[in-house]
Amino acid sequence: MGTESAPVGPATPSDPGGQGVGPLLRAWRERRRMSQLELALRADSSARHVSFVETGRSRPSEDMVLRLAERLDVPVRERNALLLAAGYAPRFPQTPLDDPSLDALRSGLERLLEGYEPYPALVMDARYDVVAANRGITMLLEGVPESLLTPPLNAMRLTLHPQGLAPRIRNLPEWRGHLLAQMERQIALYRSNPLRELYEEVAAYPLAHTGPAGEPSEPVPYFALPMRIEHEGRVLSFISSVATFNTPMDVTVAELAIETFLPADPATAKYLRNLSG
Repeated sequence: MGTESAPVGPATPSDPGGQGVGPLLRAWRERRRMSQLELALRADSSARHVSFVETGRSRPSEDMVLRLAERLDVPVRERNALLLAAGYAPRFPQTPLDDPSLDALRSGLERLLEGYEPYPALVMDARYDVVAANRGITMLLEGVPESLLTPPLNAMRLTLHPQGLAPRIRNLPEWRGHLLAQMERQIALYRSNPLRELYEEVAAYPLAHTGPAGEPSEPVPYFALPMRIEHEGRVLSFISSVATFNTPMDVTVAELAIETFLPADPATAKYLRNLSG
């Protein structure tokens, strides 16, 4: 599986040198390639105040920390780290996904996944671990060894492992390159240790041997890079899309991503409908 906006994993929340919130904010600002003046304008502040906060000459209010974090698009988990570094209590809880308070969320996700059938869809957490999937995903995983299906299932590992889906992906070099480049961009932006560890693991997998790439019966002008994967002697083509929750107020919810696989050609759509019917 793959995403364009896949979850990035928890960024490293350490306070560099124990110097407070200033160095953390400066690091996020530099990561976003934003000047102090630009950040100040976006946060309705002044470049002087932003400079004073970054150098420790001024202690920002709790509201200012949150405002700067929002303008810098800091992940919700790391907004808690900024608040702690500034001497405030964390604002955003991290509720276990099986907590009763998230019953409505889980139910909604299950209905969404079922409603997308017969097309594949799944929900992943921050480490690309699959927390829910529909029968379309189960269909794609047919024949994968049990050793790779032991929970927690990891979407990147399942896709790129030489005993996973990799041997069936007919455009594996392109799809693998797309996934690894995506992970590299996310590591550069978020400096996530768990994501880096996962990247190093899957990047080290030997490139699985795949069969002939084959061509669709009719030329198809793909509008995005498809994943072309074999299933029972047929080559199916999918375009992946990812959705996340808008304005999440919980770390767990913020790090969930819903990936859906849209048939990239009429033959794939027809095959899946017939398979389910």
